[in-house]
Amino acid sequence: MEQRMSSSSQPLKAEPVTGAGFDPAHVPGITPPVSGPAPAAEPDPKERETRAEETSDTAETAEALDAEEAARAETAGPPADGPVFEAADRRARIVADHAGVRLSLDDQACEFRWDEIGAVETETARFGKRFTITVHTPDRRWYPIEIDAPSRSDFARWEAELDAVLDAYFEDGDESKDSAQAGEEAE
Repeated sequence: MEQRMSSSSQPLKAEPVTGAGFDPAHVPGITPPVSGPAPAAEPDPKERETRAEETSDTAETAEALDAEEAARAETAGPPADGPVFEAADRRARIVADHAGVRLSLDDQACEFRWDEIGAVETETARFGKRFTITVHTPDRRWYPIEIDAPSRSDFARWEAELDAVLDAYFEDGDESKDSAQAGEEAE
């Protein structure tokens, strides 16, 4: 194909490309952004007083909410006799107690309440000292964490401690079915 080398050739005049792929503001139903803040007029003295009262009311409610949160934190302390499972290495950490299961790896962390957990699975490596705990949620997601144990003998102790915590706090769906069946049989 030959091309002209002269400066007299003009590019074809084309229409600008439009559409949501090129301009997100082109999506129908979405309002365009407001260009700059509107100039504000001087508020009346009465409006100033009502705004001052509103801000003082919100400050008082914020203080009351902080006091309530502090009271909840004090009452939500760990039970004295409940089992707790904790395992950690230089990067990973897992804690399972009355509040739920908390996993952390480096600077990432996640927390699951007991009602958010569908299952907890443990796995040990055939060779090596890696202990894997996987938390499964009811929405078919899973969150594994691997902990390097100081020795393979820790696996049995960790399994026993985790089983004790799960027995104490984790409510399996089978128990509610069993109790419902027992109630039907009693009638």
